[in-house]
Amino acid sequence: MNLTQASSPHSDQPGGEMPPVLPDDRPFLQRLGAFDWLFALALVVGAGFALWRYHAFMNYYDKLVLVCAVPVFVALGWRWKPSRLLMAGIAVLSLLAIWIYQGDLARADSAFFLKYLLSSQSAILWMSALFVLATLFYWIGMLTRSPTGGAIGSKLTWAAVLMGFVGLMVRWYESYLIGADVGHIPVSNLYEVFVLFSLITALLYLYYERHYNTRSLGAFVLLVISAAVAFLMWYSIARDAQQIQPLVPALQSWWMKIHVPANFIGYGSFALSAMVGVAYLLKERGVLADRLPSLEVLDDLMYKSIAVGFAFFTIATILGALWAAEAWGGYWSWDPKETWALIVWLNYAAWLHMRLMKGLRGAVAAWWALTGLLVTTFAFLGVNMFLSGLHSYGKL
Repeated sequence: MNLTQASSPHSDQPGGEMPPVLPDDRPFLQRLGAFDWLFALALVVGAGFALWRYHAFMNYYDKLVLVCAVPVFVALGWRWKPSRLLMAGIAVLSLLAIWIYQGDLARADSAFFLKYLLSSQSAILWMSALFVLATLFYWIGMLTRSPTGGAIGSKLTWAAVLMGFVGLMVRWYESYLIGADVGHIPVSNLYEVFVLFSLITALLYLYYERHYNTRSLGAFVLLVISAAVAFLMWYSIARDAQQIQPLVPALQSWWMKIHVPANFIGYGSFALSAMVGVAYLLKERGVLADRLPSLEVLDDLMYKSIAVGFAFFTIATILGALWAAEAWGGYWSWDPKETWALIVWLNYAAWLHMRLMKGLRGAVAAWWALTGLLVTTFAFLGVNMFLSGLHSYGKL
């Protein structure tokens, strides 16, 4: 991450400025200190503990994913230092919950900290409430030009991400408490992936919030996350979707562990770009213009978000084809979910082509990014609601 801005480009935005980040021109490895190396060591030790403690529940591919994740998270922690505290918090709270469970799922209703804080359902409810509060404080900070409001919104977003990931980690453990044949990574149904979508979108925003030294976009990005939370709450109440269910045969594959997260990094990036597009269109028309970053910054963020999303969505599509070949005997079957995934891919491929080859900028690019969110939403949710096919296990 390039954090070499000598001063904030948004110092004229009273509701959204952050402290400037001073440049450091030394080679990256020379900037690493003892704490950075201790962080890397802690991740290695943690992965070793996981392999030792839970190897019986892992196959070869699970172990490979865990080992490969270590350098990825080390690099992330080195490049984006705030993420280190998040990783540590997730590990501590998740292990605390596992310790309190003592192998008995019934303790979720009797142990105080599980019942009100650390069981998967409690943690995800805390995540939902914190995201809504964060949205409120981001808007207060922007509309009243209050740096405090934006700062509180940012801290609440970090807390929501922490509780959401703890909820997913504990839910993973809870699935094994139900039964070894039930246990699975919690990315298998709409309830779980809506949690994942909210967390990934928030993390991407928090990264860019620091990168561009502004909190004024949180009011927009957290709106789409709050919408996801609202759906999550309705889905839980109307469909009892928070209950852990065994995997259908098609999902009993290690491919799910890498295909789904890659897919939702793409979805989260596309959602982020769309909300930045909304901010761009408002600023261009003079609405909240003095509270938002410059049009150049908004345009750059929109481009980077779509580029990152497209890269991960492409990887996810390839992984999905490989998974389909294993599960159904063919790489592509023109299933509605596959077809709409292709439409999403073509939409953003065209956006990037026009950007790189034709210099696409301005309102057209912003409207296109916003329209892309509608296409993506239908591919993500609409297909499950209105169409059927090989992916029918994700229906509402």
